[in-house]
Order: sequence, then C-alpha cells, then structure tokens
Amino acid sequence: MITEATDEYCLSEGESAKLLAGHPWRRFAVLGDSVAEGLCSPVPGYSDLQWADRLAAELAVPHYLNLGVSGLRAHEIRSTQLAPALAFRPDLALVVGGGNDAFSARYNPDRVDTELTEMVQALQAAGADVITLGMFNVSYSPAIPAWLRPGLRTRMTLLSERTQALAARLGTIHVHLTTHPLSTDPTLYSPDGRHGTARSDAVATAETIRRLAAHLATR
Repeated sequence: MITEATDEYCLSEGESAKLLAGHPWRRFAVLGDSVAEGLCSPVPGYSDLQWADRLAAELAVPHYLNLGVSGLRAHEIRSTQLAPALAFRPDLALVVGGGNDAFSARYNPDRVDTELTEMVQALQAAGADVITLGMFNVSYSPAIPAWLRPGLRTRMTLLSERTQALAARLGTIHVHLTTHPLSTDPTLYSPDGRHGTARSDAVATAETIRRLAAHLATR
C-alpha cells in the first residue's frame, strides 16, 4: 500500500525544511472556497491536515488566517474575504477561486478572471506575494455522472488555462496541478464528486512548497 512516506509525488523527509530555509514570510492569508477551507476525505497513511493548513505548518508562520468557505463563487470570495485579508496585512497570500463557477454551465470565464485579478492585485499592492492555483480536474472523479463529465472537463480546463495566463500576467507564484500525472487518477478524488482526498492535498502541498522554493531562488 502506498503511503505518504513512500509516495513519489509527495515531499520526502526533510525536503520542505531544506527548500524553505530562511524564507521571509511571517503572515499567511488564505482566500477561497472549499479548496482553501479544506474538505478532502481521509486516506490511510496520509496526513489528515488539509492543504492550506499544511502549508502554514510547513512554513511555520507565526500568523495565519484562513478565510476559505465552501461553496463560494469567485465574486463571493472577493466581496467577503478580500477586505479582512487586507486588514490582516499578509506578506504571503493564497487565492483559490473559480471552481464552483466552473461547475455550472453558466460559467463566465471573463467574470472569474476579473474577480481573481482584483484580489491578486489588491494583495500585491499591499505587499504580499500571491499564490494562485490550477486545480486538479475533478471531472475525472468517478462520482461525477458520465453525462456531466465532458462539459465539466472543458470548463475546468478553461478555468485552469485562464488562471495560468492570469498568473503569468500578474506575476503570481502559480501552482499548476491540472496536468499533473495524477490529475486523471480517479482515486485522487473524494466520493462526494467535488473534492479531493488526503493524497491530493499531500501532492498539492509538495508542488506548492517546490514552487515557493523556486520563487525564493529567483530573489
């Protein structure tokens, strides 16, 4: 049985501490939906600590604020979470949004881009480095009805592509999981058909820590 300690896609022992040694971040804010809040289902052999909480633990930041709330669309994240995030005065912020928008056939990519851009730029203007995310493609979950998968896959792919382009334009620390080798693995997804498992969070943590390290190396 694969466990986090033996999983080739997860952090090896001591890897995070080595990669993040001497990092400058002290105030970490998280804005988003259930991906930020943390609703992954447990998997034996993997930590139950959710993705954003794991990042805070690996960074050992003295000040951490997670504003994530399940079910929110991008405009709701901005309208309810941006102001308290700015008031927290973060030097590192994670912005995750658009997944709930893309679940709907009425998904408007331009509107989601506008909301994400406003959040990222406001946080950057306040002095924060910002992490953005290209999510695992939940359309590969076996819990998604077959008739829904093609349209959902197209929308989730478009969301990821648009967010990646936004990240390049705005200069965020972008974590691109959509084309990860495990993204099409059905065991990576929760039985609820909307979220991941503890393994997906462990993999996302590893990829995020490595991206943060690559960002530090450019400073």
